[in-house]
Amino acid sequence: MKPETLMLLPMCVTFAAVLMVAIAIRGCTPGERARVLRAVAEVIRAFWGKR
Repeated sequence: MKPETLMLLPMCVTFAAVLMVAIAIRGCTPGERARVLRAVAEVIRAFWGKR
């Protein structure tokens, strides 16, 4: 694989994740928004091995 492709892949995954969170948060009540953000934080902690 080309180095450019390897650099582009994490950026695409990050962009997709941010887009999904933005769509999930749009039109939510504050309680639902907190639940979405808590779930995102859990995924990030799991990815970094803190949980």
